[in-house]
Amino acid sequence: MQGRYIVTGGHPLAGEVMLQGAKNAVLPILAASLLCRRCQLLGCPDLTDVDSACHILEYLGCRTRREGDVLTTEFNGSGKSEIPAPLMEEMRSSIIFLSVMIARYHQAVISMPGGCQLGPRPIDYHLAALEKMGVQVRRDQGKLYCRCEGRLTGAQIALPFPSVGATETVLLAAVTARGETVLTNAAREPEIADLIGFLRRCGAKIRLCAGGDIAVEGVDRLEGCIYPVMADRIVLSTYLSLLAAAGGEICIRRGSREHNKAFCHLCETMGMRLWESGGDLYARVAGRLKSPGKVRTMPYPGFPTDSQPMFLAACTLAEGTSVFTETIFENRFGAAYELGKMGARINIADRIAIVEGVPALTAARLRCPDLRGGASLVVAAAAAEGSSTIEEIHHILRGYENFAPNLRGLGVDIIEERG
Repeated sequence: MQGRYIVTGGHPLAGEVMLQGAKNAVLPILAASLLCRRCQLLGCPDLTDVDSACHILEYLGCRTRREGDVLTTEFNGSGKSEIPAPLMEEMRSSIIFLSVMIARYHQAVISMPGGCQLGPRPIDYHLAALEKMGVQVRRDQGKLYCRCEGRLTGAQIALPFPSVGATETVLLAAVTARGETVLTNAAREPEIADLIGFLRRCGAKIRLCAGGDIAVEGVDRLEGCIYPVMADRIVLSTYLSLLAAAGGEICIRRGSREHNKAFCHLCETMGMRLWESGGDLYARVAGRLKSPGKVRTMPYPGFPTDSQPMFLAACTLAEGTSVFTETIFENRFGAAYELGKMGARINIADRIAIVEGVPALTAARLRCPDLRGGASLVVAAAAAEGSSTIEEIHHILRGYENFAPNLRGLGVDIIEERG
């Protein structure tokens, strides 16, 4: 399924939208459910990446059932310890199933994961940590063969970089390992905190130490729980980028500055007005915004790499020059060529993009390069003069629930065509 959006720009935003559950939080939680008897996730977003995760879970021995925004998983005791290549290729986050397969079945066979092509994202940190916990790893013809003798063993693990994926891998391996695992230089993203909250509610013994270390005392098994998924901070940044580009006033239900301080600070630097009331976030833009100056992506609590493409798109219309430095993924500027078709002035050298704001963008025929790059094209098209066609929206559907209807609720003239 490819599909396209037809977006006619030039309409200021007005209205409200409910923030969905966080994609980057729910995927590792779904992986963790393989270790539990029965779980119910409240506010689970309806995304193609979530569908892919459920397909993997069902193959590995879980039944899954969705009723509205409630997703139920139940381990049935008869799964497999190998994920077929077609399932692995559906999303990058499929690597998160590696540690839970080993914890559940003491072995795992996987091919290299798929997903957005944002440059090399090696899983060496994942594998090095698992080896310290007693896993034997063998690579052969594009596959990983992993096994351990009985339960995993707790270990002292120091990550060279606060990788979100590696942190999740260690947490999921450690919760049912024998003894204590202490993880140093762990990622601190809110989605990690949400995973820890879920695991604790299932019976895991996890302690946050002074200095940011995470200590996990392994338990024999996890029981499962009912758990509400946190709101998606990257989708919030998408709506605020849209407003920065098109102007107007909106209300984001469940929105908050709490996990979005770096992003919201730059929005206010540009001239956007933000305020919170009753658990919701309100935002207003009147007139052309000014450049935020320098933007540098960093691990949390810094500016998130996943928000950078949408914010860059908004800055193509800001007054002045913006300089973006991408420190996480080397191919995060994949949408720059497409934005150039609309009249954006973007110069890229290595991991730096220099954006010279223009007074207006014009409609064009565009192709989504990846998930967040695709969302950035929608941001630009909503502010451009004329009607743009955005192809290959299957990328966007990986991370945005009811995207077109939600945008129409904010006043965006958008038509979705599937096919």
